Amino acid sequence: MRYYIIAGEASGDLHGANLMKSLKAEDPSAEFRYFGGNLMQAEGGSLVKHYADMAFMGFVEVVANIVTIYKNLQFAKEDILAYRPDVLILVDFPGFNLKMADFAKKHQITVFYYISPKVWAWNQKRVLKIKKVVDRMFCILPFEVDFYKAWGMDVDYVGNPLLDAIEGNVEDESFALRHNLTVNPVVALLPGSRKQELQKVLPDMIAVAEHFPTYQFIIAGAPGFTLEDYQPYIGDRPIRVIFNETYNLLLNSMGAIVTSGTATLETALLKVPQVVVYKGNAISIAIARLVVKIRFISLVNLIMDEEVVKELIQDDCNPDKIAAELNNILHEPLYRTRMLINYDELAEKMGQPGASSRTAKLMRNYLGA
Repeated sequence: MRYYIIAGEASGDLHGANLMKSLKAEDPSAEFRYFGGNLMQAEGGSLVKHYADMAFMGFVEVVANIVTIYKNLQFAKEDILAYRPDVLILVDFPGFNLKMADFAKKHQITVFYYISPKVWAWNQKRVLKIKKVVDRMFCILPFEVDFYKAWGMDVDYVGNPLLDAIEGNVEDESFALRHNLTVNPVVALLPGSRKQELQKVLPDMIAVAEHFPTYQFIIAGAPGFTLEDYQPYIGDRPIRVIFNETYNLLLNSMGAIVTSGTATLETALLKVPQVVVYKGNAISIAIARLVVKIRFISLVNLIMDEEVVKELIQDDCNPDKIAAELNNILHEPLYRTRMLINYDELAEKMGQPGASSRTAKLMRNYLGA
């Protein structure tokens, strides 16, 4: 069977790769063509567009790159028609993928959506559009089932694929020795996978290090970046970048400063106390505050429906406030313990690993294979 997958971000590349692995187990003759990244490419098939050329964050940034986005959409449409897949599998990335779902439906191509767009956050009426253009939705957050049910849409809850990725990651006991982490405790910096995030957030993260001279601050290098991307922000400070070992870095860290996104949930599931930060274009943030209908931005707090981790957004995302919160999670035992207890409850809510496998089985069943 021929599968066309579109993942437009680093997290989508991770989940897309795990789904591909599970689909191959269910369908040994599977053929893949996709928009994705290095992890999906490692599973085989044909990578036709890397997510590094697609991910734009914020309303203003999208408008500024509208020509590039339009070209990517046109390329995807032409490529899909030329390939004629048995199914188009869309992984999150709603601004782009909902347009592709509409296009595919008009051309009688089955559309599966894996990892729901965050329609519960803003413009909830988009569910009406989703009902028309998506054949099956596979959700990874527990509260999404009731949300879609309220709109008269039946969806499949498959669990969260991050649990698969974390379960499949075996801690390398040589990590600390290889990277000389045996003296001072570590604070991990996870600034994100977009260049805009480096520009907006990384300088504040790095400035925090000056408040904690007895700690090693280490940046988790994102796929698609090189040391040269980080060096202008680091300067001559003793801050290192470690690539391709984010989970091992977190497992060896006392705390973390994390840009809002999938990484906040990964950090929580790995039981690392964290402070969540986010800073974007001022106009984009102002628009978002007008239209977004949720209390929190981090997945940890959204799933728990309470403030488990501190969120420092826009003006609050500054070195002094980040340092104060980091001090709490590193040096206030009751504060730290309370967060870790909440992490345990979060893990229970998340359920068991196997989301990728469950999704692959359901997809094959719906395809009549």
